[in-house]
Amino acid sequence: MQAFTDLFTELDKTTGTHRKLAALTAYLRQAPPADAAWAVYFLMGRRPRRAVKSRTLAQWAAEEAEIPGWLFEACYHNVGDLAETIALLLPPSTASTQAPLHIWIEERLLKLAALDEPTQKEIMLSAWQHMDTTQRLVWNKLITGGFRIGVSQRLMTRALASVSGTEPALIAHRLMGEWTPSPDFYHALIARKDSAGAHSRPYPFFLAHPITQPLEILGDPQEWLAEWKWDGIRAQLIKRNAQVFIWSRGEEMVTAAFPELTAAAHFLPDGCVLDGEIVAWRESEPLGFGVLQRRLGRKRADTRIMEAAPVVLMAYDLLEYAGTDIRQKSLEKRRDLLEGIATAVAAHPIRLSPLVPAVNWEALNAAMRDARARGVEGLILKRRCSAYQAGRRRGDWWKWKVDPYRIDAVLIYAQPGHGRRSGLYTDYTFAVWQDGVLVPIAKAYSGLTDEEIRQVDRFVRANTVERYGPVRAVKAELVFELAFEGIQRSTRHKSGIAVRFPRIARWRKDKTPQTADTLETIKQLSD
Repeated sequence: MQAFTDLFTELDKTTGTHRKLAALTAYLRQAPPADAAWAVYFLMGRRPRRAVKSRTLAQWAAEEAEIPGWLFEACYHNVGDLAETIALLLPPSTASTQAPLHIWIEERLLKLAALDEPTQKEIMLSAWQHMDTTQRLVWNKLITGGFRIGVSQRLMTRALASVSGTEPALIAHRLMGEWTPSPDFYHALIARKDSAGAHSRPYPFFLAHPITQPLEILGDPQEWLAEWKWDGIRAQLIKRNAQVFIWSRGEEMVTAAFPELTAAAHFLPDGCVLDGEIVAWRESEPLGFGVLQRRLGRKRADTRIMEAAPVVLMAYDLLEYAGTDIRQKSLEKRRDLLEGIATAVAAHPIRLSPLVPAVNWEALNAAMRDARARGVEGLILKRRCSAYQAGRRRGDWWKWKVDPYRIDAVLIYAQPGHGRRSGLYTDYTFAVWQDGVLVPIAKAYSGLTDEEIRQVDRFVRANTVERYGPVRAVKAELVFELAFEGIQRSTRHKSGIAVRFPRIARWRKDKTPQTADTLETIKQLSD
């Protein structure tokens, strides 16, 4: 536990990639396999089901610190992180646990959920008493599910490859899908030769980079293939050993949520893996991401939801063919093979994503102007000779998204942020006009510089008109330009609409609240 705590501390205090890589490598070289497996698990952003409610943990910590609940809440709102608040408020400890990480996880954390509340409390109090402040912080983050640290999958892959001498691409593939942290898993993860992996395992996704310069910088347009950027969820459909598996980009198995795709996949040849986008679709056109959302988060889809939100898989790449990994073949060759097997499912909801003619850059610019009317997010440009890589790599795949919608809105509520932004008012609610009244339209947390955040924080503190717990209502004086990707009707929001991926584009200091947009204007954007 101490070695993992030291690793957390080192990773938390630096933003430098080289220092993070060095810290990870040093830890993995000396950690027992049982500890290393759990370290990889948590650092990759995975977490077990939360065993104790946050409110219950806060109550136990307040009792142990001998402070009233209201004071604990005030401290929490100031710190902005429950795990850190508890670690700071607990009585000082001279103890420091020497028990290994896997013992704390397997003998305590994972067993908490099955215990009654008094036993849970006894275990938590004992843990706090046997840990120093930093160990408590890490433990609390593991318990609350708030363990997040700046380690990307690519960085972890590099560290594991450095320790083992194994190819990074092979390690990245082994980390995909479902796995259980254990010494056996860790040994298999860093083994130089690949053993027969789980037949359900997907490949690491290859991600496109945003292009922000004119297309001409890409050179000859004949070297590129262009596709529509569909507004759905990225997925891999796997058919191996006559079984079908569907994985989202977030490494969640969603096979049961899309039974129509599973049924169609049985017409595919065995030993193939398709990469594509699951899109809400009816007849010959996309229905929009708002419709697709009705299918997300469901373990299973019944007939009613399948009729209300039908889907297709727009397949645009083939990663495995006849049981052979073909990612190193050129995109052109992979596409030829994909077109060959697409005929087997031509009448089913697995479709070949069409290419957009790219005779010259002017033609693609013209296609881009038509993107929003087609219900797509823009274009994807892929080099014809490119291999299918892992992660986000510059040079071969580029995404060109349509310009976002933009509106001017008024800041009406603010609340403290979390982590490095705790103690500052950084989470904002914005409103637009409807019949002379400001109606909430969106929440946004990003887009301002550190200096602008400090300026807004000072404004919030000086112009609060009401308080609702940690939330402050402020004078309607500040106007901001918001950017977002889409609009949909919503019965859950007071305004009657919901916007997708809202963020702050700029602070409109040149505008007064009276000049902000109206709800009617925003509704017209989606018509």
